[in-house]
Amino acid sequence: MKNMKKIERTFKMDEMNKKILRELILNSRQSLREISKTTNISIGTIANRIKLMQSSGVIKGYTTIIDPDKVGYELMALIGIVISKGKLIQVEKVIASYDNVMAVYDVTGEYDAFIIARFKDREHMSRFIKSLLSTPNIERTHTYFVLNTVKEDFRLFK
Repeated sequence: MKNMKKIERTFKMDEMNKKILRELILNSRQSLREISKTTNISIGTIANRIKLMQSSGVIKGYTTIIDPDKVGYELMALIGIVISKGKLIQVEKVIASYDNVMAVYDVTGEYDAFIIARFKDREHMSRFIKSLLSTPNIERTHTYFVLNTVKEDFRLFK
């Protein structure tokens, strides 16, 4: 535990780390040699910095980005929910466990949390909303349909 705190304190996001991250964001499968050619940073430095960014939690993992529309999840909704006091975390954990839920956020304002979720069709969404409303401690929901996505990209340093 002491080592992790030391790593967190010593990690600094500088331009070299940003260059490495940009390359990993573009293609996390490329080799260190390819990243080195693009960034003009030595392979050893890249390897050390990636290892530091992984151990300090800057890099959380590597994944494949799937187009939800192309795999049948064409409907997207933003769902505001009001949750009984004191049960926010428990309810959010239940909601976050659904495969079609992309994000769960604590928010300020009229709602306690917002969900971003994808659905195959209206029936799929209807069942999901009814399931939410039958979940203990969810008082009400308000659903917003996404008509058009202008930008959807949660990557930094691209």
